[in-house]
Amino acid sequence: MYTKIKRKIPSLLFILILIIIWSIISALDIIPKFMLPSPISILNAFINNFTTLTQHSLVTLFETIIGLAISIVLSFTFAVLMDRYKIIKQTIYPLLVATQTVPTIAIAPILILFLGYGILPKIILVTLCCFFPITISLTEGFFNVDKDYLNLLKSMNASYPQTLIHLKIPFTIPYFFSGLKVSVTYAFISAVVAEWLGGAFGLGVYMIRVKSAYAFDKFFASILFISIISFIFLRFVNLLQRKALTRMHINKRG
Repeated sequence: MYTKIKRKIPSLLFILILIIIWSIISALDIIPKFMLPSPISILNAFINNFTTLTQHSLVTLFETIIGLAISIVLSFTFAVLMDRYKIIKQTIYPLLVATQTVPTIAIAPILILFLGYGILPKIILVTLCCFFPITISLTEGFFNVDKDYLNLLKSMNASYPQTLIHLKIPFTIPYFFSGLKVSVTYAFISAVVAEWLGGAFGLGVYMIRVKSAYAFDKFFASILFISIISFIFLRFVNLLQRKALTRMHINKRG
């Protein structure tokens, strides 16, 4: 416990120094307060508008969770197909890489143009943003499975589904969580970006409204709120990863 706290001290000190510098700049009015509110003003806005932020976050969370869940299912499906049939990998993999050259902010208006301002285009955008990291991680995991184990299962006449269930999926779990961590950071941000372009509820909608009203303390408070939720998401994924790896270790010993 002490070691973990000790490791976090440098980063915490760095954050504290940044906050102090920020407070000094705000106090001296080097940057106008309406452009860069003080940390205290942002904290007060965060506390006073916490209920409103929570209400808007429920919509964004729904879009994020549904989009992330769909991307996991699609990623697993495509990764298995690319692993099983090389022609599919040769066809799809370059397209997956090419899609990453298109910025998220460029995709969102197209989705909203065709699908309207409801939650559907937001969910699709989250799915698209999360699909690539998970798919690539799973594909890499399948490819890096120990060849000796594969040859052993082949000598036992194991079918591909048996090889997948008993060898490839357990081996690929660390790769999956690596991709999932990246996707979690993308998921919430992509939902907010999609909401910037229109909608009735959501943190992105709230941010645009307070920005239009020049209430930048509330705008920064919403950024803080998004950061906290993203951090909680990431910690939850880390917890799931530890539990999954621990269970794998217990099963191997058993």
